[in-house]
Amino acid sequence: MSLEDRIAAFAKLGERIGHLSDDEREDLYQRAEAQNRWFTHREVAAALDAWYDLLTEEALQAWLDGYHLGEIPNPKSIGIMMAGNIPAVGFHDLMAVLLVGHKACVKLSSSDAVLMGWLIRNLLEIEPRFSITIEEFLKAKDAYIATGSDNSARYFEYYFGKYPNVIRKNRTSVAILNGDENESDLQALGRDVFQYYGLGCRNVSKLYVNGMESIRRFLDAVENYKYVADNHKYFNNYEYNKSIYLVNREPHLDNGFLLVRESEGLVSPISVVFYEIYNDEYELKNSLSKISDKIQCILSKDAWYPQSLPFGEAQCPALDDYADGVDTIGFLKSLV
Repeated sequence: MSLEDRIAAFAKLGERIGHLSDDEREDLYQRAEAQNRWFTHREVAAALDAWYDLLTEEALQAWLDGYHLGEIPNPKSIGIMMAGNIPAVGFHDLMAVLLVGHKACVKLSSSDAVLMGWLIRNLLEIEPRFSITIEEFLKAKDAYIATGSDNSARYFEYYFGKYPNVIRKNRTSVAILNGDENESDLQALGRDVFQYYGLGCRNVSKLYVNGMESIRRFLDAVENYKYVADNHKYFNNYEYNKSIYLVNREPHLDNGFLLVRESEGLVSPISVVFYEIYNDEYELKNSLSKISDKIQCILSKDAWYPQSLPFGEAQCPALDDYADGVDTIGFLKSLV
């Protein structure tokens, strides 16, 4: 199968996503949420819409042009251990394996089997020549791609370390507030905090601020995200964390669905955002450099901070915006 055929298949999948009927979408939403209560209609729709925007022949071709991919005489079997923290989070790895021309051997997350299963079935209907198998145990593959927590990464390294691999660990995202943000900016930042209920590595879990006024303005500006409290799993987290802070008399701010607490920690619990005050840009850069290996994205107003994204774009990665900064296509090409 030529690279053009492989690209065309994914572009057709994008078209299929975009032309789902209302009934088909509703059925998929209901089944995904029945399996995982974090995957509400809103979040599954956001994930599908994002892939619809990315899966075009033009975008796929532009992404792959620099790699000079061709046909592979001896495709490798690539084990993909998928995460399930946000909808279809494992799809990029699957796509990379197949576009390079390898065989995808997939261990689905039990949290995301409905949506990923639907994508795989539709992709195989479009292009049956793709080699995709769903397996319970990924044994004796030629290489592995695994995504999980720091704890699961140790497990992956034990079992997969002797094979070529990409093993991803915990990462999170941070935002920088310098006091110049208006209400619209802070509302956009709210999307980076609340989309997918804060469960993704691209979600902002910590704010770096140059004063408390920015925190108070942020809490006021994100009032339109209070729908997250309608999800009982999110609200249970909110009530639990609030009770802990109250019992322990830990200072915090609370707008009724989000808790904000000063902490040197980086990964905050669901329903909580940490903050840290910086005095100047030199101190800020020094703090961030110490944890660079733990940060997926940095957000700032209009991307003023070097190598940051504008507020509101954390969950809009480009095709070449690789998780953990590891070039998946480059890794897969090296196996040929």
